[in-house]
Amino acid sequence: MAVEESNVTNQVRLAASKLGVVLFRNNRGKFRTLDGKRIVEAGLSVNGSSDLIGWHSVEVTADMIGKRVAIFTAVEVKTPTGAIRPEQQRFIDNLNAAGGKGIFARSEKDIDGLL
Repeated sequence: MAVEESNVTNQVRLAASKLGVVLFRNNRGKFRTLDGKRIVEAGLSVNGSSDLIGWHSVEVTADMIGKRVAIFTAVEVKTPTGAIRPEQQRFIDNLNAAGGKGIFARSEKDIDGLL
């Protein structure tokens, strides 16, 4: 029986929430308005943006002791056999290089890589 990406996504979101990570489904796409006059983009309008986006907070040190900072977080969900597209890899790489945290997850077990 094939694993559906929606099932993996739900398992990942649940596991992340137990670790204090807030994630939202990022349904990306384009559609026409009912009158057909405009095209509307949904989700993050970046090619390769991840399936789940959100944040987790960390405590910073020294001059900001005790304050919390939100770290932009993204999870690209794949089934055990799903392929990662180059633009998805770029999005995760750019996010990590900028100080955010992005991972690929094939199951809820991969969420440990967020923290």
